[in-house]
Amino acid sequence: MTDLTSMTIAEARNGLAKKSFTSLELTDAHLAAIEAARSLNAFVLETPDRARAMARAIDAKIAKGEGGPLAGIPLGIKDLFATKDVRTTACSKILGDFVPPYESTVTSQLWRDGAVMLGKLNNDEFAMGSSNETSCFGPVVNPWRREGSNTTLVPGGSSGGSASAVAALLCMGATATDTGGSIRQPAAFTATVGVKPTYGRCSRWGIVAFASSLDQAGPIARTVRDSAILMRSMAGHDPKDTTSVNRAVPDYEAAIGKSVKGMKIGIPREYRLDGMPAEIEKLWSEGGAWLKAAGAELVEVSLPHTKYALPAYYIVAPAEASSNLARYDGVRYGLRVPGRSIGEMYENTRAEGFGAEVRRRVMIGTYVLSAGYYDAYYLRAQKVRTLIKKDFEDCFAKGVDAILTPATPSAAFGVGEKGADPVEMYLNDIFTVTVNMAGLPGIAVPAGKDAQGLPLGLQLIGRPFDEETLFSLGEVVEQAAGRFTPPRWW
Repeated sequence: MTDLTSMTIAEARNGLAKKSFTSLELTDAHLAAIEAARSLNAFVLETPDRARAMARAIDAKIAKGEGGPLAGIPLGIKDLFATKDVRTTACSKILGDFVPPYESTVTSQLWRDGAVMLGKLNNDEFAMGSSNETSCFGPVVNPWRREGSNTTLVPGGSSGGSASAVAALLCMGATATDTGGSIRQPAAFTATVGVKPTYGRCSRWGIVAFASSLDQAGPIARTVRDSAILMRSMAGHDPKDTTSVNRAVPDYEAAIGKSVKGMKIGIPREYRLDGMPAEIEKLWSEGGAWLKAAGAELVEVSLPHTKYALPAYYIVAPAEASSNLARYDGVRYGLRVPGRSIGEMYENTRAEGFGAEVRRRVMIGTYVLSAGYYDAYYLRAQKVRTLIKKDFEDCFAKGVDAILTPATPSAAFGVGEKGADPVEMYLNDIFTVTVNMAGLPGIAVPAGKDAQGLPLGLQLIGRPFDEETLFSLGEVVEQAAGRFTPPRWW
């Protein structure tokens, strides 16, 4: 049954429709794969009984011809999404054994369309991290390794469990979230496809909040087509989320294979960084050449405020985090560490419950929002954000359909290699944070390998709510680059 795990969602959907196998068989194959790959630490909670019950129910529906668009497809869920009656911790000690009495909108839509839940996936604590090393459940391991080396590599973060599980064939697709690159960076590190939709395209209701004006849910899958299939189920208006946009969800899959002839692709000169590895530069040029060969036109564009994006992001995101995380106080739910007074109880609970990176960001955020510093930092960062957004608007106003950039400044690095210097870790987000600051859609597609055989990705950035163009262009890159699977060692 192991070959059942190597199929794409599109292939599995066709197989289920033809009754070549059942959802229960497909689910069992994935549960066996998860059990054999526990050394990757991708799942923090396996839900085999629930998965089999869901699969049996879907098989009964398929038999009656009633299956939805994701009928019988086994998925992994990032531990940031509230799942009714299933522990949800955001991979933080402070949430303890919190079991939500409600379901997030995104996951409820996946179950509505017939998907099966295999379990909850590891992530950086409260989604704060670029390597999935800050989780209270320990780091996730990337299924990829450097050629001839046994060094344990990170899968990227914060959605490292999602990317690792999809790359290692433990689930057919996964939910993820992206606040500054947390879908696209892990996708690039693991040769998977990650989509960060336009802000407001997917509901944030029932997702543990990090930075509310930046967070956005999206899929990680093995192919561009699979990510389009997942995205259609995940997207949609939700009256429970005031930032959710009320516009029809297109058939994203229909965009796959559409001609890109005549499209204008912007190449931003500001993304050519000093000291950028030659292989990233080469990959970027190759990606441009593939799109050109498919009939697109390459134009150089300027995004002059890009250099301020990272510092502005690391003011806005921690500021919103310090506000969002104030609710974790030991009073209503999660961890409680007693003290002699309520103030001491707050201090003890938060000191023990939050990890070092979360405490660092909460303190930065509290500082930039404090009296006397609000105008100097937070307000100024929001003004820079407006300028970053305007840079993109100016590009799109000149007829540019999408912008092509590298997804990451390097391939995956070793566990523990960058932990000592937080700034060095933050630089991993250099190519991705602008997209969140401007609220735009972005897709990361595997495009090649580095000299050590590790995957590298390219990023395409689109106009607001024009994910379809990204799927069309992403498929061109995917067809030219081919698909990559890590050699099995676990």
